Amino acid sequence: MQNRGKSRRNPIDPAHDSPLSAAVNQRDREIMSMVRDAVQRRNVLMAYQPVFPAGGPNLPAFYEGLIRLLDTTGRIIPARDFIESIESTEIGRILDCLALDQGLNALAADPSLRLAINMSARSVGYPRWLRTLSRGLKANPAAAERLILEITEASAIVVPEIVAVFMKDLQAQGISFALDDFGSGFTSFRYLREFYFDIVKIDGQFIRGIADNADNQVLTQAMLAVARQFDMFTVAESVESARDAAYLTQIGIDCMQGYHFGAPSVTPPWKSARMARQA
Repeated sequence: MQNRGKSRRNPIDPAHDSPLSAAVNQRDREIMSMVRDAVQRRNVLMAYQPVFPAGGPNLPAFYEGLIRLLDTTGRIIPARDFIESIESTEIGRILDCLALDQGLNALAADPSLRLAINMSARSVGYPRWLRTLSRGLKANPAAAERLILEITEASAIVVPEIVAVFMKDLQAQGISFALDDFGSGFTSFRYLREFYFDIVKIDGQFIRGIADNADNQVLTQAMLAVARQFDMFTVAESVESARDAAYLTQIGIDCMQGYHFGAPSVTPPWKSARMARQA
């Protein structure tokens, strides 16, 4: 059949990318450039968010350290604005190293602190990350029992066998592991027996507004039952109201994290509380 002047799109030729695809690629390049520049300048800091026991004392059980970048104007950039673009790249591994280094420094500075630090399963076996951990624990061996490593569900199931061995080795040193965003990808359920996470953090999409959402109530109670079966401590993410907190306490969640209890702060909250008591 004769081609009537209508050109065919070549799916592997970037010159034929759609305007939307071109815009996405340009955005990713700009994000990568911004992150690389921030890392080179070491314009990286941590924001800390408290995790409170459900119905327990009004003191955090631990804090989560969340990586932040400073752009060239000094603006603080949260991880959600760049993490997807760099997750599978070398720069993502370097950010994991910087986050771990800052977390270990915070643990060394305050022996009462218990801290969770995020990492990608892709950093398992990354030499610089392992050296950072080894150096930090050699200088402060007691930090191991106060360190929690959070691995997202999505990255954990990429290399489950390697992650399981990695976790077993570090748990023997006293380090705990949390499965972040639990429920965001139900395919990981079959790996729970092999992983032996100490903590599961139920994804915020099931928690926000849960007091008035029957579907999310059923799903969250199912995830809670799974966690209990495997003797895992449970944390509800993205708790944003007193009603949701009350419901979660009622069904037996162990801990809660979210804006209802405190926003992430680049000023360590435990230092602020101490200064307030001394004033």
